[in-house]
Amino acid sequence: MTDNPHDFALYLNDNLSEVDLDEALAALSPQRREQAMKFKRPQGRLLSAVAYGLLCRGLRERYAVSELPELGYAEGGKPFIVGHEHIHFNMSHCRQAAVCVLSDEEIGVDIEEIRRFKPSLVDYTMNDAQRQMIAAAEHPEVEFIRLWTMKEALLKLTGLGLRTDLKTLDLSGYRFTTRVETQKGYVCTVCQK
Repeated sequence: MTDNPHDFALYLNDNLSEVDLDEALAALSPQRREQAMKFKRPQGRLLSAVAYGLLCRGLRERYAVSELPELGYAEGGKPFIVGHEHIHFNMSHCRQAAVCVLSDEEIGVDIEEIRRFKPSLVDYTMNDAQRQMIAAAEHPEVEFIRLWTMKEALLKLTGLGLRTDLKTLDLSGYRFTTRVETQKGYVCTVCQK
């Protein structure tokens, strides 16, 4: 867990090689196990299980909720915890890590692998100012992923999802907390109102 001054708890696991898939799947609620098994590859199943495990840990440590959470889904697909709608959370994962963030307020999180990008993707998702920031950055691939995670975390906070035009997405009026792990190859961003 990472403590911070913005009143949320961030739980992150970037040591996935230490997690046993069978044990992780066995610890899931039936609902989450069914969802995890929809992933065709073991890595996807593992990431789904680890993210849920981080949620369970956060609920125990921050809210003293010990039962396995049942997830409901609002219109647009945003998840909530049945019976604990006052607890806000969000989960994300990439190949290197899984993350869950919990708060008393609406919150969003995204984690993405740092990788080379196609200029066409930058043109499709970033406005002129953001494209200039990426071009001027010492490490353009990191700057692109930083901006991408900000946008996706915001969309997850609002429940809008990726059906929104990413170029016109207004990031002002929100707080972002970003963690860049270049050695481990990922960027994680939390978004709050």
